[in-house]
Amino acid sequence: MSSADWTGLRSIDELSRLDTFVHRRDPRAMALATLAYVAVVMSYPPGSISALTPLALYPAILIAVGRLPVRPLARRMLLAAPFALAVAAAHPLLNRAPVAEVGPCHISAGWMTALSILLRFVLTISAVLAAMACVGVDRLAVGLAGLGVAEMVAAQLSLLHRYLLVLGGEATRMARAVAARGGGARLPLRTWAGLAGHLLMRSLDRADRIHWAMASRGFEGRLPRTRRLQFRAADAVFLGVCAAGFAAARAWNLAVALGRLTGAR
Repeated sequence: MSSADWTGLRSIDELSRLDTFVHRRDPRAMALATLAYVAVVMSYPPGSISALTPLALYPAILIAVGRLPVRPLARRMLLAAPFALAVAAAHPLLNRAPVAEVGPCHISAGWMTALSILLRFVLTISAVLAAMACVGVDRLAVGLAGLGVAEMVAAQLSLLHRYLLVLGGEATRMARAVAARGGGARLPLRTWAGLAGHLLMRSLDRADRIHWAMASRGFEGRLPRTRRLQFRAADAVFLGVCAAGFAAARAWNLAVALGRLTGAR
């Protein structure tokens, strides 16, 4: 494992170098499609579950067409899972009104809301990670700037990605040094607290050196564009198909309609 793999972002940059239909898409089209997808997923009322399931096709198609490995993306998703679990865990305690029965068990509205939150988390995070893996973080930031997002905001997104790699590299080197000097012994909590402070100081020092190196090369807060953005017909088709699919999934419960169709047969 390289020193930058601690954050998992280096592997996403490597995946963006593949050459598939989705990798060749203009970053503006990918950004618009993903933002629309997230907005549609979050627009459903609390407790929606079956209506959300057809929307899993978007990240699934990106992963399949882009030949993206599922395991690395799933590991990145697990990093944010505790936050979603913390939000979902409170709902079964706050809303205990029964809404369904499964045998002798009653399912409360709180459990339905918690499941809906977790499902939304999986759908949105998988879509964002797949989009990042297809176009890359830097190209995605350039695409957002091309859509009218402030250059400073887009630059901050790209720099955040790069500085996370710096932080990951420093953390990995410190972990290796501790393992080499500790012989595998478990360290007390106060030692880890001191290491965290030392990691922060080392990261700030290196970030300061990077900043002055960028400033000496003429960086003024604008993202460098190595190639011109070109919105082709294939990008319009991709965006149109995505928009039509999202609109259909939001207007009708496709899961229920498919169940009735297969049941009628």
